[in-house]
Amino acid sequence: MKRKSFIALFVLLAALLTVGCNKHETYADQKKKETAAIQKFIADSTIHVISEADFKASNYTTDVSKNQYVLFESTGVYMQIVRKGCGEAIKKGETATVLCRFKETNLLTDSLQLTNNVLYYASLVDKLTVTNTSGSFTASFVSGNSVMASAYGSTSVPAGWLVPLSYINVGRPSKAEDETAKVRLIVPHTQGQAYATQSVYPCFYEITYERGL
Repeated sequence: MKRKSFIALFVLLAALLTVGCNKHETYADQKKKETAAIQKFIADSTIHVISEADFKASNYTTDVSKNQYVLFESTGVYMQIVRKGCGEAIKKGETATVLCRFKETNLLTDSLQLTNNVLYYASLVDKLTVTNTSGSFTASFVSGNSVMASAYGSTSVPAGWLVPLSYINVGRPSKAEDETAKVRLIVPHTQGQAYATQSVYPCFYEITYERGL
């Protein structure tokens, strides 16, 4: 209970900082600020943005040595595949349990807002139930096994988190050389968690995906 209260308080303080900045702004102003924050992050991080056509031509990979991110124009999500992962992709018609470690950074405040990738949460990996319906993914957090659900009061998985599932393997390491899939995402508010959607701010994520039992 103390752990969940700490999570909620931490996120609430971060959200209040963002809401305080946005209080007297129009939605159009907030979106402009969001776009500016994303572009600043891209410039400061020397990210090389590639098109979906280039991504396809590269066999759906991003060159980490060049710090490439693919921009999905329809959603505004930017993605870098750091590791494709072991095992297999989630097949069409399949429902799978997926375990995620993540870091969430609020790009408006340039601050780490939430993470389960620290020793304090070593025993608490965010658990998702994911379904692939004809290539379209839906998912929900498993209540009681999710820092995200505890922080934001919702089992809804941000749409941005589902984007990589079309391009990565979600396996369970069984050998020393096996690695979980790892991605980095820039997620606009329209594809983000509840607080981001409400307060209009973008987040940067670093996430690993592993198949659960």
